[in-house]
Amino acid sequence: MLEVNNLKTWLDAGKTQVRAVDGVSFAINRNETFALLGESGCGKSMTALSIMRLLPEAGRIVAGSVNLDGQDLLELPEIAMRTVRGKRIAMIFQEPMTSLNPVLTVGRQIAETLYRHTALRGDAARVRVLELLDAVGIPDAQVRYHDYPFQFSGGMKQRVMIAIALACEPDLLIADEPTTALDVTIQAQVLELLRKLQREHGMAVLLITHDLGVVSEMAHRVAVMYAGEMVETAERGEFFANPRHPYTRKLFASLPGAVRRGEPLETMRGNVPPLDSDFVGCRFAGRCDFAWRRCGEEAPEWSEVAPGHAVRCHLVGSGAANSPLCKRGAGGDFSGANIRDTVEIPPNPPLQRGEFCSTRQPSSQEQSCVHRLALKGREAAPEQRERPVPLLDVCDLKIHFPIRKGLLKRVAGHVYAVDGVSLAIGCGRTLALVGESGCGKTTVGKGILQLIRPTGGSVRFAGEELTQLKGAALRARRADFQIVFQDPYSSLDPRMRIADILEEGMISLGTASPPAARQASVDSLLQQVGLSPESKYRYPHEFSGGQRQRVAIARALAVKPKLLVCDEPTSALDVSVQAQILNLLRGLQDDLGLAYLFITHNLAVVEYFAHEVAVMYLGRIVERGSVEEVMHAPRHPYTRALLSAVPVIETGSKREVIRLSGDLPSPSNPPRGCHFHPRCPHVMPVCRLNYPAATGFSATHSARCYLYGENRENGGGI
Repeated sequence: MLEVNNLKTWLDAGKTQVRAVDGVSFAINRNETFALLGESGCGKSMTALSIMRLLPEAGRIVAGSVNLDGQDLLELPEIAMRTVRGKRIAMIFQEPMTSLNPVLTVGRQIAETLYRHTALRGDAARVRVLELLDAVGIPDAQVRYHDYPFQFSGGMKQRVMIAIALACEPDLLIADEPTTALDVTIQAQVLELLRKLQREHGMAVLLITHDLGVVSEMAHRVAVMYAGEMVETAERGEFFANPRHPYTRKLFASLPGAVRRGEPLETMRGNVPPLDSDFVGCRFAGRCDFAWRRCGEEAPEWSEVAPGHAVRCHLVGSGAANSPLCKRGAGGDFSGANIRDTVEIPPNPPLQRGEFCSTRQPSSQEQSCVHRLALKGREAAPEQRERPVPLLDVCDLKIHFPIRKGLLKRVAGHVYAVDGVSLAIGCGRTLALVGESGCGKTTVGKGILQLIRPTGGSVRFAGEELTQLKGAALRARRADFQIVFQDPYSSLDPRMRIADILEEGMISLGTASPPAARQASVDSLLQQVGLSPESKYRYPHEFSGGQRQRVAIARALAVKPKLLVCDEPTSALDVSVQAQILNLLRGLQDDLGLAYLFITHNLAVVEYFAHEVAVMYLGRIVERGSVEEVMHAPRHPYTRALLSAVPVIETGSKREVIRLSGDLPSPSNPPRGCHFHPRCPHVMPVCRLNYPAATGFSATHSARCYLYGENRENGGGI
């Protein structure tokens, strides 16, 4: 249905040309999902915008064709292209909040598409909009029709975007990172919705993502992009069983999980090369562990390694078996040092769950690091492990925000953002706090740091009650606990150089030393987080996303804290950059004995990184325990639903997927009794009456549910 041939899109950047898309070709059939994956900056989104002809002002398509049912869209005048967009090709953009008009109701925005492409007007258009809202799972469509985007959660805004895209039943749907910032439960709902609508309407889907789990569940065929061009393409089963390109294998090896616990994740040195470069050889050669002379001198051609499976790499091309292989050093030298006589392409047995495709043998330094981390990360059985003295002890923390109405702004109610949370973290330990967006995770972190003053409860840090400290006394303690925010670009001052950003904390919190010593500390901090000391003279916009997150971590470490609150520090990062950040945090904990409160909804990261887990729902913790207990023997129905909703790279899996109905209730009006009962598949009458007490399953594992212990006797069981 769609055929893209040799598409080239360039962006004018002063005297240079950025080759954002450089010779991309692929085809998509009806009722098929074609996944395009790769790191940020590889050209995935620009490929989609080129198909839609929605390029920025500096962009232009210099070559190629985009045929939709035989019609070249690049030859259409703009007035004709407007009849294609929204009707025949629709797009779900990555960030719904910036794509939806904040001053128009969602009903009006969906109706705009109908007014442009159909004859529906008035009541007929309204009926169609209500049908679309029902189809994408928006409850109370009659009421929500008049609501504005800010009144919807992130998952519901994404569903509104899907409703707009599907309003005219397009032939092709382009979904650009449709689930990147969503919780796993909402992600599962969105993916199931896309599959359902695809079955009903027979549409084709171009899925752009860097989540290999989503690709495994959704795609029929897969293509990997790197530096503006495709480097591997295959059917889904063949792709996951037998990835061949070194870049693809690195992506697999960067994935966190339980099987990698206690050892560093594979990372790729450097970054995607600038796309205004004049490429001579392979574009991945500068980061490849198997680069050899030919890679730096000649661009590889496509080589078919199996029916429908092609790779752009000299290692699988003609003559590869008789070519020398140079294990390239950090300096990028292709001179031929350490040349092997032959290249041996290892066989690739089908991947089992948790296995990775790296063929590189770790160096002696890496093996030492793996051994050291494995010894440190090894977990004893819960009954054998001594409970450490907590550095942080939180008891019954409550944070309620008043709702004010009327002319006199009287308090008409409260938002119960955090409603009785208790947790403890020891030195050198990581507690992961997981749950859906809106459940209060970030508010807990800010309440612990006293960035938001608690309504009630106790927060003791190293034996001192923080809620009683004020003014200078609280400021004197702030150096002991710091926060790393989710988005480093918005949390770093764009007008300050990196050196000034790192020095600011030292000066303001009274840990400053003489200027020369501060500069030495800045250099040491940058080296500690894997950046060069020379980078201190640059501004935040001159760094990649992963590098900016390293700067944010360095800023937090500048005052030598004992506790770091990490608020979704890797949620918006590619898997390769995520691996770098996780390795960094783990190494810092190993070297400095840092304690982490790790707020996240990425359960694979939790399995790899955390020691203990607390599962939060609507302001309260519903289950807690060690990683092994919670992740492998979950007791609360909500925890089970979270774990079942995680996309996994597992072909032919028969695992049960628990679909939760509805959305998180409003924290201003929580349900009576157990807050989870409106969505629970095991709800009993007692669940609607009283909140359940905690039931202990071991010294470290407990859950608040009427299905267990005395709660079960009171509730009658399942």
